[in-house]
Amino acid sequence: MVTNLPDPCVVVLVGPGAAGKSTWAAAHFPEPAIVSSDRLRALVGAGEDDITASSDAFAVLDEVVEMRLGRRLTTVIDTLGLDTARRRRWLERARHHGLPCVAVAFDTPAAECRARNRARPAKRIPVDALNAQLKAWPAVRDLLPTEGFDDVLAPDPVRVVPPAFVAAQAAERRQRDDPARLRFGLHLGEFVFPVGPAKTAAALREIATGAERAGFDAIYVMDHFRQIPQVGRAFDDFLESFTTLAYLAAGTERVRLGTLVTGVTYRNVAHLGKIVATLDVLSGGRAVCGLGLAWFKAEHTAYGWPFPSVAERYDLLEDALRLLPVLWGPGSKPFEGNVLRVPEAMCYPRPLQERVPIIVGGGGERRTLRLAARHADAANVFGDADTVRHKATVLAAHCADAGRDPAEVALTHLSTTLVGRTDAEVADAVERLRPRREPAARYAASVHAGTVADQVGRFRGLAEAGVREVMVRLPGLGADAEPFGAFSEVIGAFR
Repeated sequence: MVTNLPDPCVVVLVGPGAAGKSTWAAAHFPEPAIVSSDRLRALVGAGEDDITASSDAFAVLDEVVEMRLGRRLTTVIDTLGLDTARRRRWLERARHHGLPCVAVAFDTPAAECRARNRARPAKRIPVDALNAQLKAWPAVRDLLPTEGFDDVLAPDPVRVVPPAFVAAQAAERRQRDDPARLRFGLHLGEFVFPVGPAKTAAALREIATGAERAGFDAIYVMDHFRQIPQVGRAFDDFLESFTTLAYLAAGTERVRLGTLVTGVTYRNVAHLGKIVATLDVLSGGRAVCGLGLAWFKAEHTAYGWPFPSVAERYDLLEDALRLLPVLWGPGSKPFEGNVLRVPEAMCYPRPLQERVPIIVGGGGERRTLRLAARHADAANVFGDADTVRHKATVLAAHCADAGRDPAEVALTHLSTTLVGRTDAEVADAVERLRPRREPAARYAASVHAGTVADQVGRFRGLAEAGVREVMVRLPGLGADAEPFGAFSEVIGAFR
């Protein structure tokens, strides 16, 4: 059984000499993460066994630990750990920096410690010193669970993973034992491919057909007119969304197609309804309409569009949610809303679907989720399982207030997801894709980098929190020879 630890975290090793602390640390953590009092004694003194340098070594150790914690880097403190005051100081510093802190208790039998010490070719601990440590150990061992550590572990195998995967193992087992169903959508938010602009169309077609083969239920595109700063540079190649969706409709057969999400200020709403209806007809009834409040002011300014106040945009969003089903329905009824007036809400050909699904993007609890509960088919949110669970409760309450069955409004979830079949494959992908100045652990957490089993556990947790569809951005899409291979195994676990 392997224990998942969150990255970053602080790991304090505790046990007598020759109990196996350094060997265990080296087997489970990269060398830079391990801060060793012995190595620092060699740095500031004549060697690792220079006891006269111990005070200076611990002073340096505390400085190094503080610097690493300040940078939010996983840190393994490799000392005897028998000094209660030092343990509590390290725990306090971890708390100060908002990092989880666990102790690993090396309860190695005294006879084994003595035998290991005798077998050492060098750095042998003096017998009286080792005896003193062994004598002190039982009291320290019994005290550890009372000191406030997040956990006290035995020296069993561990993995350091992004926080989203700490509880993934148990959830993955639940999915194997009692499978839940979950829909999967591929989210495209970047259109810069290694093949260059001239071959963008071919790259997109390959991605779309590959997504269908991998088992994705839908493909969504980000609806902007220039790249957003969270993803790239304003002058990065970026395709218009509905033109792209029409192209993808011609190259696919099964996946649903939509924006995630269209800013309500980007187009005349009645015109938007006509565009979506056309996409639905040409795709054979596979259109999805994503709507959001619009937030990217710089984009509006660059294109010369007005950027209304939040209140005005909420009024417009509510009108759009009410107008579109009318527009897609029979006849040519007039529509009068808060800010919209459409004398003839007419759209022929009508969509092939009886109701084109509408997804409202955003987790705002007071207004966005309320509008989704009243008018939409789904609400798209972000965050971990606890956050999603809370959003689901809020959405259900809004549905009750509106007299609507909560089962009629699905909860969907968007995240970036980097997947590999093994820990080594994941680590290689993180190293290859991360920005050069961004620490690997921080990048791995931002893209939820994990193995197939990790991802199955994470998505099972989201399903249990109330999510019915997950939309994923896959880093490196279009650059990898096998972009969907590992993720298709994740999808397969929910079929």
